[in-house]
Amino acid sequence: MIKVENIVKRFGNLEVLHGVSLEVARGEIVSIVGASGAGKSTLLQIIGTLMDADSGSVTIDGISLEGMNDGALSEFRNKHVGFVFQFHHLLEEFSARENVMMPMLIAGLSRRDAECRADELLQLVSMSHRAEHRPSALSGGEQQRVAIARALANRPSVVLADEPTGNLDTATRDDIQRLFFDLRERTNQTFVIVTHDEALAQMSDRKIVMSDGSIK
Repeated sequence: MIKVENIVKRFGNLEVLHGVSLEVARGEIVSIVGASGAGKSTLLQIIGTLMDADSGSVTIDGISLEGMNDGALSEFRNKHVGFVFQFHHLLEEFSARENVMMPMLIAGLSRRDAECRADELLQLVSMSHRAEHRPSALSGGEQQRVAIARALANRPSVVLADEPTGNLDTATRDDIQRLFFDLRERTNQTFVIVTHDEALAQMSDRKIVMSDGSIK
């Protein structure tokens, strides 16, 4: 599902990724761990087309990202990549349902079809009863469930999660961890998760350790 080859990334004179290569199979849950500054989030952003590498290549679901312009990358990202962040980035002025609908509306789906799909996804993450609530009325765990539903909106090839349990209490963290694996069983979704949560990393199919811009 994901093939990363010889990724190099520099910020000024500082090289933060030193020729990183990685493959992730369809339906696999992979955790990337390591100390702060190891390059984990930078690698995740490059895989997700949010940041350009200085050299190297990324292929997702057989599609090479090399040579795509900004418009093509934006379209690819909307259709093929779902994102879950530590801070949920939900739009406060919209309900949970409307937040989940947003990527589908951007992709050109009709409002009726987007609403139906959003309701299916909210049911999938056990949030149907909160569909009309705005983010400020939801707990941290509920907001993260809505963010996960939004990430799945356009049936992406891969979901990339950056510290998805980092801002949650222990009980809620455990619920979100279980949700990732439940979703994989139901949808065969591929997940790449950057985390400091050792319990989540140990549950994953594979744990990748990064240090000083390289995979160890």
